[in-house]
Amino acid sequence: MKTTFLEAEWRKLAIVNYAIDKSFLLQYLPHKTELDTWNNTCYISLVGFMFLNTKVKGIKIPFHVNFEEVNLRFYVKHKYNNEWKRGVVFIKEIVPKTAITVVANTIYKENYETMKMAHEWLTKNENLSVEYRWKKNHWNVLKVQATNQPWDIENGSEEEFITEHFWGYTYINKSKTSEYEVEHPRWKVYKVNSYSLEVNFADIYGSSFNFLTTETPKSVFLAEGSSIVVRGGTIL
Repeated sequence: MKTTFLEAEWRKLAIVNYAIDKSFLLQYLPHKTELDTWNNTCYISLVGFMFLNTKVKGIKIPFHVNFEEVNLRFYVKHKYNNEWKRGVVFIKEIVPKTAITVVANTIYKENYETMKMAHEWLTKNENLSVEYRWKKNHWNVLKVQATNQPWDIENGSEEEFITEHFWGYTYINKSKTSEYEVEHPRWKVYKVNSYSLEVNFADIYGSSFNFLTTETPKSVFLAEGSSIVVRGGTIL
C-alpha cells in the first residue's frame, strides 16, 4: 500500500454536471487514460466543497487546515492488470491559500490557482443551503438548496458514477502521467430542490470553456462527503 500523503474531510460537495462532446476533452487526456462515460454520456463537473481537518503527512499546517476548493474535472479510466481504474482529471483547482497552489503546481504538476474564496452553509428546519464563492475579476457563485436528509446512493446510478472515481490522473507530458489514489467510503447525497450558478467560465478557465456559461447542467448533486485519504503517487 502506498504511503499516506494527505488526510482530510471533504464536506458538502456541490456538484454541477454537464454533458460534453468527447472530442473537446481529448486535448486534456493524460497518457495511458481513456475517457469514461455513463450511459454513453461524457461528463465534465464543477465541484465546490470544503477541506476540513487537513493533515499533510500527519501534520496540521497552521492556517491551512480548513479551506474551500472549487474544481472543474472530467472522468477517465486506466487499465491495469486487465482491470479498469476509474479516475478524474482536473482542468483547474481553485483554493484560497497560496502555499497550496505553489506546492501543488511545482512539485505535483497540478493546475491550481489561488483566488479569494468564501462559503456559507445554512440549515433552516428541513432545508439546507450550501454556497461557494470565488473571485477573479468578480465573484463567481455556486449555490445549492436541498432537503436536509441525506440518502444512500443507488447502485448503477449517475450519482454513483460521478462520486466513485477513486483515482487522480495528472498530465505531466505526452509520455508521462501522475497517478494517485483517493480513499473514502460510499457517500450519501441530499435531494436538491434548486440551484443557482453565476460563473464566468471563460474568465476562470479560458475562452474555450465559454460555452459552459450558458449551458444547462445535466444534473446537480449535493453530497455530504466524508473523511478521505490521498495516497502517495506513482508515474505511468
